[in-house]
Amino acid sequence: MTLEQFKKKMKKIPDAPGVYFFLAKNKKILYIGKATSLRDRVRSYFAGDLGAVRSPLITKMVERAASIDWRQTDSVLEALILEANLIKTYKPKANTDLKDDKSFNYVVITKEEYPRVLVVRGRELTSHKLKGDTFLLAHVFGPFPHGLQLQQAMKLIRKIFPYRDKCVPFSGKGTLMPRTAAKRCFNAQIGLCPGVCSGESSKEKYRRTVRHIVLLFKGKKKELIKELAREMRRAAKEENFEEAKRLRGQVFALGHIQDVSLIKDEYRSPSTGLGAIRSTRIEAYDVAHLRGGSNVGVMTVVEDDVANKNEYRKFIIRIAKGGDDVGALKEILNRRLGHDEWPMPRLIVVDGASAQINAAEKLLESLGIKIPVVGVVKDEKHRPREIRGNREVIKDRERNILLANAEAHRFAIGYHRKKLRKNLSV
Repeated sequence: MTLEQFKKKMKKIPDAPGVYFFLAKNKKILYIGKATSLRDRVRSYFAGDLGAVRSPLITKMVERAASIDWRQTDSVLEALILEANLIKTYKPKANTDLKDDKSFNYVVITKEEYPRVLVVRGRELTSHKLKGDTFLLAHVFGPFPHGLQLQQAMKLIRKIFPYRDKCVPFSGKGTLMPRTAAKRCFNAQIGLCPGVCSGESSKEKYRRTVRHIVLLFKGKKKELIKELAREMRRAAKEENFEEAKRLRGQVFALGHIQDVSLIKDEYRSPSTGLGAIRSTRIEAYDVAHLRGGSNVGVMTVVEDDVANKNEYRKFIIRIAKGGDDVGALKEILNRRLGHDEWPMPRLIVVDGASAQINAAEKLLESLGIKIPVVGVVKDEKHRPREIRGNREVIKDRERNILLANAEAHRFAIGYHRKKLRKNLSV
């Protein structure tokens, strides 16, 4: 699909959550993805150098694609569930080749008296074992490509429909009374488990909750809301007003999911800056080279005031010429933003002043992404002199900004030296 063909279709793509499809000439689905904003996400495939932005597999897929289609949803949560269901149904090659089946995430519901709702890896699904515990399956949903977003989605779902995951159900043997509140599991105490461990939830009531979760993961939200409304009316007729109130709250929550902490607002952070943003992920970028040779770049991550070294990434500069630090930064950011599976940052830190900040901001704007950018300016001894950017964003975050920047410099120098030694030994 050419850029000109895409531009013609661009006006029709909604600025709303949903699932998008890349289609071949024969209408076969090549790739399925989900988006907070369909328009912004699809546009990102046609901005800049595609080869630098996306993996070779995705680049080839886009070149092969003859058209784009989409399905709008009411919320990101529903887009996440729909994406998984469609990938399972159509098994697009570009999706299944991106990851080994065993590394995908699945939501499973166990076949037990009080079923558990669990998130498992494909390898655990194959072995039917989770941390040594063997389980039979009643329902399997997935694959879910985005593990972090699935975790956030499960937190949201659990607030609406409290379920059991680890606690041992109350058997009632040897006693006529349920366990005291002090014996309840931690999740029951904070309202995330209905109290199957303390005997507070009957088998019938809990199975209704599980059925509601199943309907949600099957993408049958309308049917689920109708069922909850029927149960609410029945409870009110029986003058069980507490139960009717609980069910009414679930109906309201499902009808207003877009207003309930939507998983991860991955591309549309508020223009007011970091103060209104839920996540604390900060990413810093730096480049290193020796007279233009062994040109490399890195990304480092600081989360919750701590450097998260498991999230650090290395980049070999392929396009920008040696010594072109601004060009190298744009290339690194392009490639980083091509990774749908990585969590999006809520602040980007670059090493430099106006040139680097402007380059990063222009690139983000071209992709429809709103993330604040700040720059760390150094003195002649490479010590931080000032932080440039939105003062509201920088306020109270100086320590984390400087930590991320220092880690980026250290990591870039280390990677550069390693690559330089390797080149000299050849």
